[in-house]
Amino acid sequence: MNQGVFFLQNLFNALMLGGLYALIAVGYTMVYGILRLINFAHGDIMMMGVYFAFYTAVIFSAPPLVAAIVAVAGAAGLGFLIDRIAYKPLRNAPRISALITAIGMSFFLESFAVVAFGAVPKPFIQIFKDKTILNKVVMLGGARIPLLTFLVILLTLVIFAVLFLIVYKTKIGMAMRAISMDIPTTALMGINVDGVIGFTFALGSALAAASGIMWAMRYPNVYPYMGFMPGMKAFIAAVVGGIGSIPGAVVGGLLLGFIEIFMVSYFPTMSGYRDAFAFIILILILMFKPSGILGKKSVEKV
Repeated sequence: MNQGVFFLQNLFNALMLGGLYALIAVGYTMVYGILRLINFAHGDIMMMGVYFAFYTAVIFSAPPLVAAIVAVAGAAGLGFLIDRIAYKPLRNAPRISALITAIGMSFFLESFAVVAFGAVPKPFIQIFKDKTILNKVVMLGGARIPLLTFLVILLTLVIFAVLFLIVYKTKIGMAMRAISMDIPTTALMGINVDGVIGFTFALGSALAAASGIMWAMRYPNVYPYMGFMPGMKAFIAAVVGGIGSIPGAVVGGLLLGFIEIFMVSYFPTMSGYRDAFAFIILILILMFKPSGILGKKSVEKV
C-alpha cells in the first residue's frame, strides 16, 4: 500500500478513536473539576447506555436514532440517580470515601449487567435493519475509509460543539465553572449547587452513552465489561490533557488515539501491547508533568 494512502487511512482511524476517548474523558474531567472525584463508574454508565439502545431497538423495534435518544436520556438519568444515591450523602466526607464508593458503584453496575443482561456478548448490528451499514466504505485519495468512520467523526464534532455551547454560553455552564472554582462562595450567591452537580453527572453520563453507542457501532459487540478498558483509557486521556480541563480532555483523548493507532500501524509487532501504551503515557505524564498538558498546578487542601 502507498505510504500516503496508508497514512490517510490511519489518520481517520486515529481521529475516530481519539474522538471517542475524548468524549468519555470529558465526563471524567467535568465531575472531577467540580467535586475532585474520579467517577470510576463512568465507563460502566457508558456500557449501560449501549444496553439501553440495544434493547430499545430489539424489543420495541425502534429505529436506531430513537434507540440512541432513549439510551442517552436513560444514561443521563442513571448518572443523576447515582449521584443522588451514592455520592451526594458523601459530599462532606473524606475524598477517599467517595473514591471507594465510585469503585464499588463500578463493580455493582458490571455485576448487575451480568445478572440482568447475561454475560454472553450480543451483536450490536441487530439494531440496524440494513445489516451492511457498518461495512460500507468511501474511497478518498486511494484510501478505503469506512463510512462509519466519517459518521463517528462528524457526530463527535457536533456533540463537542453542543457541549462547549452549554458549558461556555449558558447560565448552567457558568454555574458549573463557578462551582469548579469555589463551591461555598457559589452557594452564597444563590446557586443551587446540588442541582448543578446533578446536571453535571447527567451531562457527563449522556456523553458516555453517546460515545458508547458509536463505540459499539465500530466494535459491534455488547457485553457487561465493555466499558472497562475504554473507561480506563479515557481516564488516562483526562489525566494526560489535564484533569479538570475540558479542552485538556479533548487534547488528551486525541493524543491517545493518535499514539495508539499509529504505533500499532507502523509497528505491527507491538499490536499486542496497544493497551500498555496508554499506561506508559500515563506514567510519563505523572513523572514529568503531573498537572497534564493543559492542566493548572494546584496545591491540595487538607
